[in-house]
Amino acid sequence: MDVRQLRCFIAVAETLHFGRAAQRLDMLPASFGRHIKQLEQSLGCRLLDRTTRHVSLTPAGQTLAGEAREIIDRIDRLETLFRDGAAQTTQTLRIGAIDSAAAGLMPLILSRFREASPDTDVELLEQKSLHLIPRVLSGRLDAAIVRPPAVPDPRLAVRPLFAETAVVAVPAGHPLAARKTLSVHDMAGEAMIVPDRRSRPHSHDLTITLFQDAGLTAHIAQIAEEKQTIVSLVATGVGLAIVPRWAARLAVDGVTFLPLRTDDSHARSTLKLAVVWLRNTRHPARDAFLKVLDDNVDTLAKIA
Repeated sequence: MDVRQLRCFIAVAETLHFGRAAQRLDMLPASFGRHIKQLEQSLGCRLLDRTTRHVSLTPAGQTLAGEAREIIDRIDRLETLFRDGAAQTTQTLRIGAIDSAAAGLMPLILSRFREASPDTDVELLEQKSLHLIPRVLSGRLDAAIVRPPAVPDPRLAVRPLFAETAVVAVPAGHPLAARKTLSVHDMAGEAMIVPDRRSRPHSHDLTITLFQDAGLTAHIAQIAEEKQTIVSLVATGVGLAIVPRWAARLAVDGVTFLPLRTDDSHARSTLKLAVVWLRNTRHPARDAFLKVLDDNVDTLAKIA
């Protein structure tokens, strides 16, 4: 039994899906499966019941899941302790950001942060919120810009930033593309492309909630993972998509982006952003980054 095997087991215990668990750890499925098999062999028991369509924990697996998380958390804290010691001399700042922030916010913020802290190296990781927050909690990231969790972990400090405006991506040849703005009622009966709720719950729920508030049901024609993929599918005529305004910067021909007009409150058609970090921790470079965010948040909100 080794640390790599335990990390693989925790990933599949949390996702109950070998493919997604392997993707989370940036591993090939075959290599991932070998680690799980070796762990079961070393412990002499079956940890997972799995078929081609279903994965579940055995009683032994349920017991190991809790114990393994404690072990990995202790290892991560130990690694963080030594990395923080090294950071006092190397001044490396590890920042995570969802795609929206990485494309629309980080270029501006990082240029201003480097002006204020020229001796600090920045490592930027672009990922989804559900992957970034555990990395902050384990100390592998110093801070992350994410969709704020509905129920934040008490170990996290959460500072709201602003809300991004949503727009509608429409195939350029679609009759609705000639409009200046679109309402949800204009999209009634239209095929919609939405993100997978398991990986992007905020973006998924935005579309569903806007239709529900209008007394309509969204006709979901396609579920996709990444914004680039969603916008590309719009270009091929698969359907329409409600996306953050920054997505209009993606270089995809054949797509028109229209402002979304809502009769409800503005907050219903926006996606919130927040920065999170570990409470009760000291990190001068991180604090300097947070100050740059605070100093520029009003400017950023105007272009979001």
